[in-house]
Amino acid sequence: MPRYVIQLHQARSLHYDFRLEVDGVLRSWAVPKGPSEDPAEKRLAVQVPDHSLAHGDYEGPNVEIWDRGTYASLTDGSFAAALDNGHASFTLDGERLQGDWTLHRTSDGEKPQWLLIKKRA
Repeated sequence: MPRYVIQLHQARSLHYDFRLEVDGVLRSWAVPKGPSEDPAEKRLAVQVPDHSLAHGDYEGPNVEIWDRGTYASLTDGSFAAALDNGHASFTLDGERLQGDWTLHRTSDGEKPQWLLIKKRA
């Protein structure tokens, strides 16, 4: 099973880095308010450059691992293609987060914006 990690990152502002292992890299999004387990709350997720798999274990002065685990695609076909097309669903099985989630791209550009949404059970 591919893994995911969420790192709490104190950069210019405190945010959460949400990372999914896809095709040998960590596809990554900065989530300013962090994931919400309330399906009514859609969280902004700004796509950032991919990171190496080794980065998923990194903790340092301004970075701590907030959650980690594995995920399974709920998308028919290639999960990478679903992300490239702007809509992917998956199940998280982590230390903190569980259940079904969706990433949905809302805008393209230099830093594409997405929504990270917990699906209703």
